[in-house]
Amino acid sequence: MNEARDVPLRRLRLRRPTDSLTDRLWLLRRRWRTLLRLSLATSGSFFVATEVLHHQQAFFAPIAAVLVLIAGAGLRGRTLFELVLGVAIGVLVGELLVIGIGRGPVQMALIVVLTVVASTLLGLKGLAMTQAASSSVLLAAVLPVAGAGNPAVTRFLDALLGGVAGLAAILLIPRNPVRDIDREVQRILNQLADILSSIAQALRTVDPELADVQLATARQMQPQVEVMTSTAASATEIARMSPVRWRQRDHVRSYVATVRDLDNAVRDTRVLARKSSTLLRRGEPVPAGLEQAISALAKAFRIFADDLSERDDFDEARDALVEAARLATTALTARMTINNATIAAQVRSLAADLLYASGSTRAEIDEKLDFG
Repeated sequence: MNEARDVPLRRLRLRRPTDSLTDRLWLLRRRWRTLLRLSLATSGSFFVATEVLHHQQAFFAPIAAVLVLIAGAGLRGRTLFELVLGVAIGVLVGELLVIGIGRGPVQMALIVVLTVVASTLLGLKGLAMTQAASSSVLLAAVLPVAGAGNPAVTRFLDALLGGVAGLAAILLIPRNPVRDIDREVQRILNQLADILSSIAQALRTVDPELADVQLATARQMQPQVEVMTSTAASATEIARMSPVRWRQRDHVRSYVATVRDLDNAVRDTRVLARKSSTLLRRGEPVPAGLEQAISALAKAFRIFADDLSERDDFDEARDALVEAARLATTALTARMTINNATIAAQVRSLAADLLYASGSTRAEIDEKLDFG
């Protein structure tokens, strides 16, 4: 088990550094959407605030746009709207308080506290509340110019304008939701296929340590599942809200439909790995054909990944999954143990997980996996 515990540390040591100039250039190239959004949202909101609304101190417009685009990166739609509202509310409440009580160290403390109180009563929390407090601090520290009109109104409008500009930039220059969710789903599917292939090798070579390593790897996959789930939710919102991505809604929907079943597949793989390790450590004989069934299942996972990415009809993947389940069932002999029976059952469960993900109904799966 020490080897299993050392796996994450070895991977960490082998990971390539990300602070080289090449890595930074690669990261910069990936951020082209963020750079374009920032330039358009800040300049656009500042232009409208100064040239259309004739505000003399319109710094809150570009600041609010930057806050929404940077602090709101990757946030869900509702949270983004709350962030826009939080910035604007922080400006309005803070400026009204400044008008009433003036500026100074004591007033600054009171303004921040009362802004947080007002934000809480309005239902804002987390990042939205943080930005509300930050906005109130900024305006309390900056004196408005004489003759610039009512600062509470102008600064509130500027903040709201900048926030809306940032939100519009996100919707009009969105990320590719299909590519985002495909990356996470493919990562899960390929890692599961690798784990299954290694478990099959462990059974073939009677190597309990290799099975232990795969069990440790499977146990470490839950954060990836959570990232995949979050990405699926964000991709769904982008495809629904952004006119630029409306045509991708069906493709995104097909990915999202697999997420829950892939979560189940990760859990089933952990059980399979644990039982394989137990079987090998107890010296139980490996039924002939069981490792072939797991190898076939790993191949089926890779076929499913290709079918999902290419929007195929899953016929080849379904056939491969059924074949893996058949091999597992026929591998069981009269000398069954709880471990080899559980392994075979988990192969069937994993096949069912992906059959569900491919759109098969419960009745269809029961019929396909009935080898009696």
